Amino acid sequence: MSESKIAVFGAIGANIAIAASKFIVAGITGSSVMISEGIHSTVDTFNGFLLLLGLKFSRRPPTPEHPFGHGKELYFWSLIVAVLIFGVGGGISAYEGILHMRSPVPMQDPFWNYLVLGIAAAFEGGSFLIALRQLQAENETSDFREALRNNRDPSTLSVVAEDGAALAGLAIAAVGTLLSQVLEMPVIDGAASTLIGALLCGVAILLMRQLRGLLVGEGIRPDTSAAIRRIVLRNPSVCKVGAILGMYMGADDILLTLDVEFQADTTASEVAHAVDAIEKEIRTAYPKIKRIYIEGRSLAAAVRGPG
Repeated sequence: MSESKIAVFGAIGANIAIAASKFIVAGITGSSVMISEGIHSTVDTFNGFLLLLGLKFSRRPPTPEHPFGHGKELYFWSLIVAVLIFGVGGGISAYEGILHMRSPVPMQDPFWNYLVLGIAAAFEGGSFLIALRQLQAENETSDFREALRNNRDPSTLSVVAEDGAALAGLAIAAVGTLLSQVLEMPVIDGAASTLIGALLCGVAILLMRQLRGLLVGEGIRPDTSAAIRRIVLRNPSVCKVGAILGMYMGADDILLTLDVEFQADTTASEVAHAVDAIEKEIRTAYPKIKRIYIEGRSLAAAVRGPG
């Protein structure tokens, strides 16, 4: 989790500086799109603190009321972040844009817009690269789409999504400012603000979709399940492997249950030794699997049946 904190802290630092500069320039130029961008960066800053809160709560040890720990706290607080991006960031930006489109005001000295947008792009780009490297390291792949699809750490995912949306928003703001200035149509400035709001809502919906699966108990990937099955079957005492059920209890905490049938002549001590060997091999291959429960029985017991 310490690596995830680096990405979050990087995003917070960048967003504090960027939000302040955007609001100052919005006051100077009267630009609607800069107000939207300032709101966007402010929401991202607050969201960063919420993610840190989720990381802290998720590390609390198990209790009698929560015997499997508090790993899903991070999923909950990340969901709150997604809701804030949708409602506050996207909603207010779109509303501000609509107001400006209804009552357009000519922009004053747009040079300051371009200056702040350029500085913001540098900060956001740096933060995005930090989060992107962390995302790829967590999923051991250089493929961006695969890393996004397989990621189960919502703190890193949220920073990547926020910074990606921020860079796209800056591009929209720059184009909107330029067109508003060149065409002398201040209504375009408001339209760009509305478009940024729609962009934030779209990113928030994608985050909510990812977090929904984790909150309701998303299982391990089919290829991971197939690999675990092969590991178990390699043990000479194993005859058959039944259901393999895995569930994420946190970003780095997977609960795994196995139904294993052993050879007819396998003794109780041999079963115990086989179970220990299987658990060790699975944990070596998949360090995130913290808890393994194996329901084992011998083939002879299965043939005799109960009683």
